[in-house]
Amino acid sequence: MKNRKLVITHNIQQDLVEKVKEVIPDWEIIVGRDRDIWENHIEDAEIIAGWKKGIEKECLHENSKLRWLQSWSAGVNSMPLEEIENRNVILTSANGVHAFPISETIFALILGLTRKIHSYVRNQQTKTWDHANLNLEIHGKTIGILGIGAIGKETAKIAKAFGMHVIGIRHSSKEEENVDEMYTTEQLNEVLPRCDYVVVTLPLTKDTFHLFDSEQFQLMKDAAFFINIGRGEIVNEEALTYALVNEQIGGAGLDVFEKEPLPESSVLWELDNVIITPHTAGSTEHYAKRLFEEIFIPNLKDYLAGKTPSINVVDYKKGY
Repeated sequence: MKNRKLVITHNIQQDLVEKVKEVIPDWEIIVGRDRDIWENHIEDAEIIAGWKKGIEKECLHENSKLRWLQSWSAGVNSMPLEEIENRNVILTSANGVHAFPISETIFALILGLTRKIHSYVRNQQTKTWDHANLNLEIHGKTIGILGIGAIGKETAKIAKAFGMHVIGIRHSSKEEENVDEMYTTEQLNEVLPRCDYVVVTLPLTKDTFHLFDSEQFQLMKDAAFFINIGRGEIVNEEALTYALVNEQIGGAGLDVFEKEPLPESSVLWELDNVIITPHTAGSTEHYAKRLFEEIFIPNLKDYLAGKTPSINVVDYKKGY
């Protein structure tokens, strides 16, 4: 009888590999980022950690041995969810791994825009000494956070440290620590006129696609800043560009876009009131460690015990 097989399609530290081996000592474990390392093992894998585009042909067929798929990202919208569900494969996400680095990025963008750091960096390139009309601060301002998951909660905690008034928006209006007021997504338009900062941390689903359109930007304050680290398709990028060019809002910090990489022809590159980062908000030195120690290995122990993994199991109907 062949050994059961786990394929990890990324490079991870050897100490993490050893921790996995302690849990499944009799399994064959294939580890590596290069396709040559794992492509001949995908068809036999019972568990795959790290989805790669195109592998569905090898692991989602009628005789597939795949039973559990661990996503390397929090969002799973780019994966063939219907096919995975039809094969009765358990899917778990990396939700929670990103709370620290993404909340840090959110406030880097907020502070950069508010204190004109992006303008001063540009001026430094040309040795220009200019005040840039700096006059804003974030203390005492109102921040609206769309999505009060791990990232939203950490963002709210940091916001309170700056003395900000925190408004949370999510499907449920259940109260949350560090959030002063909670509303549902159906109440978004009521909340937007009150916010000095609007932060999007939502996953992309059929319900969040183009949640932000012309109407939403028109409702925002003309000095408000818009931060998107969720998914680009949550925002109608044409409407956002119009709002920025015509100063309907004060500016934007953008880590995600409808098309990535952001085309060189995009007007967003040229705007002085925009900070662009290349979908790197979640990048961190601790990514793999958190993914394996906090999510994958605890779930692996449950799986071996005949239980369904309990951490970050994706609800196929919701899409996250």
